[in-house]
Amino acid sequence: MESTRQHKIARLIQKDMSDILLRYARTLHGTLISVSEVRVSPDLSIARIYVSIFPQNKVKETMAQIEENTHRFRGELGDLERHQLRIIPEIVFHLDETIERMERIDELLSKG
Repeated sequence: MESTRQHKIARLIQKDMSDILLRYARTLHGTLISVSEVRVSPDLSIARIYVSIFPQNKVKETMAQIEENTHRFRGELGDLERHQLRIIPEIVFHLDETIERMERIDELLSKG
């Protein structure tokens, strides 16, 4: 169970990382990146950031580019949150597959 502090930090990171990825997505013409969830470890040292990418045919390519730029994104996050957090957590990106699962379920239900 997340503590109140973890939850507050996760919301702060989600908001700021959404802004960072929105600016980054402008360079990837026709791609939308959204931060669906952030989970922070109990010691606040790791932030797991779950992203949704649209369209589906650009997911692998975009995730590779995001992971390649993780260090840059952490630096930008540090610039935005330097007055709220003493230590900026390491960030790990994960693909949120919720939308894809929902589409598969809808497809299966429509066939049946």
